[in-house]
Amino acid sequence: ELMRTCLVFTRLLLLQKNGPGTGVANSLPRHEPFEQAPMYVAVMTYLGYGLVTLFGYFRDFLRAVGLEKCHVAQERSEQKDFVPLYQDFENFYNRNLYMRVRDNWNRPICSLPGPVFDLMERISDDYNWTFRFTGRTIPNVINVGSYNYLGFAENNVDFLKTVAEKTQEYGVGVCSTRQEIANLSLHQELEQLVANFLGLESSMAFGMGFATNSMNIPALVGKGCLILSDELNHTSLILGARLSGATIRVFKHNNMHSLEKMLREAICSGQPRTHRPWKKILIMVEGIYSMEGSVVRLPEILALKKKYKAYLYLDEAHSIGAVGPTGRGVTELFNVNAADVDIMMGTFTKSFGACGGYIAGKKVLVDYIRRHSHSAIYATAMSPPVTEQVIRAMKCIMGQDGGDEGIRRVRQLAENTRYFRARLKEMGFIIYGNDDSPVVPILLYMPAKVVAFAREMLRRKIGVVVVGFPATPITEARARFCLSAAHTRPMLDQSNLLILRYLLIHLLNAINSRLSHYHTV
Repeated sequence: ELMRTCLVFTRLLLLQKNGPGTGVANSLPRHEPFEQAPMYVAVMTYLGYGLVTLFGYFRDFLRAVGLEKCHVAQERSEQKDFVPLYQDFENFYNRNLYMRVRDNWNRPICSLPGPVFDLMERISDDYNWTFRFTGRTIPNVINVGSYNYLGFAENNVDFLKTVAEKTQEYGVGVCSTRQEIANLSLHQELEQLVANFLGLESSMAFGMGFATNSMNIPALVGKGCLILSDELNHTSLILGARLSGATIRVFKHNNMHSLEKMLREAICSGQPRTHRPWKKILIMVEGIYSMEGSVVRLPEILALKKKYKAYLYLDEAHSIGAVGPTGRGVTELFNVNAADVDIMMGTFTKSFGACGGYIAGKKVLVDYIRRHSHSAIYATAMSPPVTEQVIRAMKCIMGQDGGDEGIRRVRQLAENTRYFRARLKEMGFIIYGNDDSPVVPILLYMPAKVVAFAREMLRRKIGVVVVGFPATPITEARARFCLSAAHTRPMLDQSNLLILRYLLIHLLNAINSRLSHYHTV
């Protein structure tokens, strides 16, 4: 019985070693496996959610009879015959499951969000319904949760000199759209720089990365068009596809057989009922998927796109600057021609330490977007200091600033990524994603383990993001580490050591509990 208990807790996160990691990546990106958890882990995970759900219904009963105070927003009594304003299950989940553990999210910081940061200490007196600040800070927390891939979220005076100069020259905000009186020379310089960086004809910059997807996709496709979307695409892609009015079909993640089957059916059958040919067929994928850390199988998708005369929309929010020998994304990682991708999208919010996004491609495409995109017509233009920050970061990566700091950061990120992943594999953790991906998800599975892991890491000054249902499948809750070129080797070693230490403490507590049970018997 004791051995069975040990096996349950060790196999939850540990695998048998496949041999020591070399820390050396193959010349071509590897195919990443998604290892499934053992059956008993899935059963225990469902059991955990089942228990908290039962207790949730019991607590709702106590609230209904007045034995427990209800803190959530409710319909007024005079509106009892109205259609409910709040979705029933979503409201139930928030008040009975999420509310108990929400101290693990939305943690306010009070310093530069670099490789380390300071957190504002907060406590709750009513089980996370409300928080109050103590006035103290938690200093020097290692930041392994943000997308600061190349370390450009920094406050180095020498590096930010040009940003300060542009702020003094142009001010902070523009208070208008690009099509009115906010089309600055800085914006044009940035767009030309982005096009040169990607090796494409033209590009257009936008003030918000999320809106770059959600507002531009409706300008590219509409009724009578077909979108083939990867099942793990980001919400911004999903929203843009829904707003477009096009027909949406979802193919399995990185599954070329599923994608080709849908392409073949679309060509053969055409539109529903009328069977007319689709006006456009658009394949939508991401370079790096932010929850799985997997890399798109770009060469195979390009081959299918050419074979079936479809268009390809590539979202490089997490891959531009983060992968490839010189940081030019997955097209460089796979050594394919960037011009073969019809619509290249990316953001400045990750690798470039700023905000906003871009659409790049042929000049005729970008000119069309300038005239028809809601984000181009109605949204406020990027602020001058943010624009200059992107320019200085991109010039640094391209070496146009006269130094090699940019390429050093790209190489440091790749080294940190390989080292961190290799160490986790040597310790036996189940991790997802490609060896070149700086997004490293560690599978935790059980809901109680997810929140305990986050709290224990913060107690040891490691700031990590944990994700569970409904953001992930119910049996695949995880902690997601995001690596940075600004992380030092001691920081990575400390993170690895504390992860393993937490697991061993959890295992020893389980063994001690079992031994105490036998002693009592």
